[in-house]
Amino acid sequence: MSLLALLLATHVVTRVDTVPPYLAFPEPGLDDPAAYEGYTTRVYRDASGNAFQVYLKGSTGRVVNLWADALDESVGFTARDSTGRPAELTWAAGGAVLGRTATTRSVAYGLEASSAVSIGLFLLGSMRVERDLQYAARDTLPLGEPAFVQPELVQLIEHIARLPASERARHLAILGAKTVADLRARLQPRLTLQRGDTTWAVRLEQVSFDGKSHLWLVLEGDARETVPAVAGTTVSVRRPAGGPVRLIVRVTTDAPALTPLTRAEIFNEAFRRFAARVEADSAHPERGRRLEREVRGMELLCYREKMMAGLPNFATYFGRDMLMAALLMQPVWSPEMSEHVVASALRKLAPDGDVSHEEALGGQAIREHAAEYNRLVAAGQLARARDVLSHLDATRENYIMVDDDVQLPLVAAGYFADARVSATEKRRFLGEEHRLERLVANLALVARRATPYVRDPVATNLVSFPRAADGSWLSTSWRDSRVGYAGGRFAMDVNVIWMPRALESIATILDALRGLGLSPVVRGTEPLARWVRDRAALAQAARVWRGAERHFRVALAPREADRRIAARLAWLPPAEREYWEGVLRRSAPLTDTLRFLALSLDAAGRPIPVVNTDPAMLLLVDSLAPERMAELIGPVLRPYPVGLFVNDLGPLVANDAYASSDVWERFRKDAYHSPTVVWGRDVNILLAGLARQRAHGAPVDSAVHRISDAVDRSGLRHAELWSYRIENGTLAPIRYGTSSDVQLWSLTDLAVQYLLNTETP
Repeated sequence: MSLLALLLATHVVTRVDTVPPYLAFPEPGLDDPAAYEGYTTRVYRDASGNAFQVYLKGSTGRVVNLWADALDESVGFTARDSTGRPAELTWAAGGAVLGRTATTRSVAYGLEASSAVSIGLFLLGSMRVERDLQYAARDTLPLGEPAFVQPELVQLIEHIARLPASERARHLAILGAKTVADLRARLQPRLTLQRGDTTWAVRLEQVSFDGKSHLWLVLEGDARETVPAVAGTTVSVRRPAGGPVRLIVRVTTDAPALTPLTRAEIFNEAFRRFAARVEADSAHPERGRRLEREVRGMELLCYREKMMAGLPNFATYFGRDMLMAALLMQPVWSPEMSEHVVASALRKLAPDGDVSHEEALGGQAIREHAAEYNRLVAAGQLARARDVLSHLDATRENYIMVDDDVQLPLVAAGYFADARVSATEKRRFLGEEHRLERLVANLALVARRATPYVRDPVATNLVSFPRAADGSWLSTSWRDSRVGYAGGRFAMDVNVIWMPRALESIATILDALRGLGLSPVVRGTEPLARWVRDRAALAQAARVWRGAERHFRVALAPREADRRIAARLAWLPPAEREYWEGVLRRSAPLTDTLRFLALSLDAAGRPIPVVNTDPAMLLLVDSLAPERMAELIGPVLRPYPVGLFVNDLGPLVANDAYASSDVWERFRKDAYHSPTVVWGRDVNILLAGLARQRAHGAPVDSAVHRISDAVDRSGLRHAELWSYRIENGTLAPIRYGTSSDVQLWSLTDLAVQYLLNTETP
């Protein structure tokens, strides 16, 4: 029985379409399947144009279905063979079947297992919870175990159960539940098995904890070929005659859909002409295929309501990712995209002007509100606790990051300086949704944070990371893993790159507002109020901040650099040490002082000497003299372990050889921004920055080709980030385990390709 026939036999829909994948990875001819280590994925567009991604994780047998809609939903399960090992799953022939009713959307597709299969560890809800399940390695538990217990929800139920009867009834009524047992039942999906003459179906239904939305997973098969069985929460399927087992997987939701932007709305006419030329180039068909794949990826992330950070891991708004992408994509995006970006950031702005880093939607919002409810009940604040219950699914914003706050002025200044947008359109834009007041709030926040250093330009007056509960410094810029800034307090990128240019952007915005006949209202006590009145003071503040780079400069004599490198290599496991010692012997020795900008400063304002890719951002925002450009990218292009560059891989995101051994240990335990990974984001910043400098006459072609060739040879150019393994004396590129397949700032490669192939000095 075909997928379409089976779907129609088991589910009533008002509309059905069969579609091929919109994207698939790895793709023959473009990707190296070996680098994916058994991971495969397909992305579809559902009946409303929202992204629906399925990935098969061969190492664990995990199957995850992401629905990148208004609730960031996911449906996951783990499949194992008769020996308990991860099942060998492959895609069945044909595309996916899209369904739609008045209240639901569905996507169905086929999978095949080589033999009998057992399925369990079902988790229906938020993609954020699925991420946590995998981070905790719970996809390797016995199949009958609960997939993931959310302690916030369990504790909420316990709190309600202990309330006096009348108060308990009020709380239950808010959640639409009659009893505490009803709430407990919402923690796990309800599973049923239905058998027919020609088909069978295992159905799982998950009601959201607040009772407002539903997810359904149906595993279907041909009763004439396979036999299902259910034991607790584990489903087994076998073929009595032996051989492969075929399944239909159908996921259905009643969550709201987003409104996708069209290709013409996203990209400007010049880029669309460029893309058409690339597609028509029959001599290089793979180039056209790659460009089209990236264009489709960008479409999957762009909606009228917001832009998503990436699929499958980050199908939500990320302020920094969106703003950074806007800076890179300006040459190829339509002017309206800048409006979307600035409007999204302002819509989610905190009252004090802070830019939202990430939104929590659906199940994740419920989880975070549940934690708040628990705190309030524990404190005896029952009225406030009831209020939290009444909007348990309301979107929550995270304002912890510091880099996004100083990036918004740059993007906003670009929009207001865009001659393609009329003054009438700019005034209309600012007149809606209190955007002018919100923009001024952000500028005032930037001014407040800048003022201490303007008054007394010492390192400890720079913009600091916040403290964690254990007294360490949280990494709250783009390298936001636990050790991303090597334990530093003051980030180089925030203080050297973004803050000075944010102040210069404030001047551009104030000029634009004056030209539009608009006067920002600023409280007289705010530092921004003085700058509105005294533009010379603002210019002086920007000049002071331009000098912040001096705090981050590191200079090591060749002998000292060699000593530190030798110590770092001696610390490595034997196979890695031997490989990198061989690279070092083949590289030109250091004959001059090694100079670079430190990744961060410690609590006392001293540089933590980690070579990093962040100085490349300066190529993107400034026009540089050749010697200045060489100074900034020289360490990036030096071979690792001296610099960052690795043949056949690309520029590593960091090199901690010159730092202390405790930094080495931290990066070893948390590799996300470590000396073992390349980030597509940084590759694109480097190449786009070099292209910008080339447009001003800088000789950069050699660096461009070197970076592009190494990244292409990795076979992972499109990825969010990638790593390597060393075996038998060779280095092999590999996909990083939690890398996103479609990632907003990785797709800025579209702007790179446009700039490198259309602009000349």
